[in-house]
This record gives sequence, structure tokens and C-alpha cells, in this order.
Amino acid sequence: MSEKCGEGILNGAVPGEATKKDENPKRGNWGNQIEFVLTSVGYAVGLGNVWRFPYLCYRNGGGAFMFPYFIMLVFCGIPLFFMELSFGQFASQGCLGVWRVSPIFKGVGYGMMVVSTYIGIYYNVVICIAFYYFFASMNRILPWTYCNNLWNTENCAGVLSPNSSATFNISSQHSLLNLTMGLNQTLKRTSPSEEYWRRHVLNISGDIGDFGEVRLPLLGCLGVSWLVVFLCLIRGVKSSGKVVYFTATFPYVVLTILFIRGITLDGAINGILYYLTPQWDKILHAKVWGDAASQIFYSLGCAWGGLITMASYNKFHNNCYRDSIIISITNCATSVYAGFVIFSILGFMATHLGVDVSEVADHGPGLAFVAYPEALTLLPISPLWSILFFFMLILLGLGTQFCLLETLVTAIVDEIGSDWIIRWKTLVTLGVAIIGFLLGIPLTTQAGIYWLLLMDNYAASFSLVIISCIMCIAVMYIYGHRNYFKDIEMMLGFPPPLFFQFCWRFFSPAIIFFILIFTVIQYRPIKYNDYVYPDWALTIGFLMALSSVICIPLYAVFRVWRSEGHTFLQRLKNAVKPSKDWGPALLEHRTGRYAQISSSRCDSNPEAQPLNPEKLKDDLGLTIHGSNGQAHTQDSKV
Repeated sequence: MSEKCGEGILNGAVPGEATKKDENPKRGNWGNQIEFVLTSVGYAVGLGNVWRFPYLCYRNGGGAFMFPYFIMLVFCGIPLFFMELSFGQFASQGCLGVWRVSPIFKGVGYGMMVVSTYIGIYYNVVICIAFYYFFASMNRILPWTYCNNLWNTENCAGVLSPNSSATFNISSQHSLLNLTMGLNQTLKRTSPSEEYWRRHVLNISGDIGDFGEVRLPLLGCLGVSWLVVFLCLIRGVKSSGKVVYFTATFPYVVLTILFIRGITLDGAINGILYYLTPQWDKILHAKVWGDAASQIFYSLGCAWGGLITMASYNKFHNNCYRDSIIISITNCATSVYAGFVIFSILGFMATHLGVDVSEVADHGPGLAFVAYPEALTLLPISPLWSILFFFMLILLGLGTQFCLLETLVTAIVDEIGSDWIIRWKTLVTLGVAIIGFLLGIPLTTQAGIYWLLLMDNYAASFSLVIISCIMCIAVMYIYGHRNYFKDIEMMLGFPPPLFFQFCWRFFSPAIIFFILIFTVIQYRPIKYNDYVYPDWALTIGFLMALSSVICIPLYAVFRVWRSEGHTFLQRLKNAVKPSKDWGPALLEHRTGRYAQISSSRCDSNPEAQPLNPEKLKDDLGLTIHGSNGQAHTQDSKV
């Protein structure tokens, strides 16, 4: 018994320890704080930073959009990021286990799991398409350069194809200016990259209900992407923490290479000016502020459960306040930097076509798989730049996908909590990966792009806002802001700054509510190019959105029904108050008001003690060193 009780102190942050061991031997910890920061950066910095933010920026006033964007970062983004990191780190639990703080709200954790499941399914399909383009780029000539392929139509007009089957003909001696004039006179010009995307990669059907056949090349790439994700998470954070040294940093190398190449091209300055030129009159429009708030909220990955999960593997005294500021600012700076990379190339393309930048600018899959690849065909050694670009997209996607899968696996393992499930966590990871692969197969059919965009627009939209709002209310007003501030002070050695206290209690919930109202007001039925989704498809979209939110009231009813008490009010009171095992996971950290609870736990279940009883007899004061080098001296009353 004493050996088991002494196991925790051997794995804690003990001064003079010869071998670095985990503070929490049962769950494990990050190898060091750099791994956590890089993983969180990889999680927050995703595809949206490249294909959504630049488009929002130029559409909402260019440089003027930066003002509301950074206002929302300060008053909503960073505070929510800090709250989720501190929440997971304090309890050392995933998105389900943390709700011991108020069990009636455990449905919020299940809602996070549902959202992460939806996102994980379609996000890996996007990664698999990037894999497909990555492999296709390994040719001397990019396959979407010319119009002389089997999948091209008579409307195809390539800027580099003198023998294309367009609706006009030119000789090889004609200048690019004449080609541009011909393009502008064409009634319906489609680019080789667009036809490659629609007719070859997707072979898209005419309706969301017409699944057609499974696109076997995409299915193979989907298997490759899920295999890569599984192998990187085969040992949980121990293996993914090593992988992120490459996956989280190399995209910045690629961005820098593409940026240097882009700004040296003719017309690049036009694209950058279009991206940054401020239109101050737009700053008075509510839509600009709504887009800024929404982009901050979704870009940082709030309410997905991933931040709570990643922070749960931190050591208890890690300075997550510092980490939250570093990661949030890095994420937003990456978005701005990516805008230079994207618009320098698009400006070059617009100059060659003789059109305005707005006519070639796009967002989402249209930017990543149509507009930008077409621009790359105009560059010398275009396959090299294409390989770099799609490799960057793969790494950006994998960084987010790692955390999505780990969120689900950690929630399952923490919820069961037995030794055998921890021992066989790798099999749980494999099982979740296989299920994710099978659920992603319909998205590789000819109607897959319709379903992918439906999930992207509905499964993780207003439901995330509702989940985040309820989380703020539960922690600040049900559990109590004073209790939470004391928990953070016990963990970090200092209370949260007054600014964050006010944000958590007032500003951030108000901004989240504003985002919800803005989302409802600005709602428009989804379309894909000229295709309008039928009503039954929109109904499925709303059901996917509600499936995560409905977990909250359903579990609340279940919890009240299972709680002790003779009356409804007694049951409700018992369901709301923190459970007995709420607090720090290790007994050495359970001080203050948690000491009495942990003492009774030791008496009732001595085998669960992670501390050495002999050590406690000798030392009533326990000094614990955090990852920031700061020592915390606390009274051990166990």
C-alpha cells in the first residue's frame, strides 16, 4: 500500500530528481512545455487561418478589419482561451471529467465530444484532398495547367494553353494581352484548375442525394490521412508531442518561402494593397464586428474540447496564463501573415489576367483547390511551389486533427478510468480512428463535397457558441467566480488579473451572446456555387447542429433524476454542487478546502493515494516547482 502511495511523489516535480518523470503517472504529462505550446499552436492554427481570414479581411474593409479583429481577440479570444486551459489543467481531466465542478452541466462535455466528432470526420476528408493534390503535384507539369485532358470541356480556357479547346482560338505567337482580352470576351470561361477540381478530383454529381460512386483515389488518401493521425497518436501525447516539433513549425517555413516568392512577382503589390487598404467606413457596420468576433471564436478552437484536453496533460503548476497569451497571439499573427502569402500570389494572377483582384479572390475549398493552384501554374518550377503549398495544408490540418482525435480518446479513457482502459489506450485510439474513417467514406463519393460543406456550416456553427456561453455561465455563476479565482490562485500562485476576471464575468459572455444573435440574423441557406441545397438537406444540417446542444438539457434531466434527495429542489441542489472528487487530481496538490476531502478519500480508499505517507509525516510543508521555475509553498493538511 505504501509503495502505491509513494508512486505519485516519485513522479512529481521533486527537486534533485535524477530522471525526469511524469507528475501524473496514471494519465501522463507532456515531455516539456514546448510540446504543449506547439501542440496548442498546431491545434489553433488550422486551414481557416489560410483560406478564411484573408478573405474576411479584404471583404470587411481590409486593414480596417484589423481593428475589430484585435479588439475581439483581447476581450473574448484570449480570456476564453485562458479559461479553457486553466479549467483542464486544474482538474487534469478531459472535456467530460472537468464537469465534476457541476455535474448537471456534464452535457456540455458530451456536446463538445459530438462537435469534435463532426469536425474530425470532415476535417480529415479535407486533409485527404490535400494529400491527393500533393501526390498529383509530383509531375513535371501540373495536371490542372492545360485544357487538353480527358476531363476538360469546350468551355475550358487556360492562360498557358495555346491549343486549348476554348470558345476562341489564338496562335502561339499571340501575346498574353490578347489572351486576356479573349478570356474577358468568353461567355462562360472555366479554368483548368476548376475543371480538374470538379470533374476529375470530385467528379461531382448534380445533387446532394446523388451519391454516385466512391472516388477510390480519395478513399485511398483518406486511409492514408487516418493512418498518419493514428501513428502520430499511438502513444498519446508522448508521441504527438514529438511530432509537433515538425508539424507545427514547418508550415511557417513554407509560408515564408511562398511569401518571399510571392512578393517578387509582378502585381503582387496590387494584391497586398487590396488585402490591407483600410476602408474605415465599414468599421461602423455591425457585420464587420460580427465577422471579427466569429473568426476569433472559431479560429482559436474554443468549445471544441481540445483546449481542455491538451491542458489536462500539463503539470499542475504550469503557467497556462502565459501560454494562453502566447498561443492566441501566435494564431492571429499567423492569420495576418497568411494573408500576405495568399494575396501576393492572387495579385500576380489578377495582373496576368487583366482583371481586378476581387475576381480571383476566393475562400474555403475554392481558394485552396482552385484559385491558388491556378495561380501556381503561372510560376516557374510550378510543381515545386504546389508541393510546398499542399504539404503546408496537410501539416496545418494534421495539427488540428491530432487534438480532435485525442479529445475523443481522452474523454472515453477518463470516463471509464479503469486500469485496463488506460493500459489499452492505443486500441481505443485505433478504434476511434477506424470509426472516423468509415464515417468519412460517404464524403468521398461524388456528392461528398455537398455533405462536407453542410457539416462545416451547420455541425460546428451556432452550437459552439451556445456551448461556450453555457460553460461561462456554469463556471462563473453556478460554481462561483470566487471559487474559480481561488482555484487558479492555488494552481498558478497568483489570481487571474482583474481584466480577465471582468471578461469572464461580463465581457466575454456578452460577446458570445452577440455572436449568437449575429449568427441568427445573418443566417442564409447554404449554397455551393449555383447549387441550392434542398430543404431536407438543410433539415439534416439543423439536426446535426442541435445534436450537440441537445446533450446539455438531456443530461441535466438525467442527472437530476439520478441525484439524491426527496424533493425536486433537493435533487437539483445535489446535481449542481461540485462532486466530492472535484479538484486537483493528485493528493499533493489538494490543499486548502480540498484537503479535508482528499483526507477522507485516503481513509476510504488507501490504494488510491498518490503520496508517500512517510513523506507526509516528515514534511507538513510541501514545495512544488512549476514549469516556470516558480516555487509554491503550500500547507499539506492531508
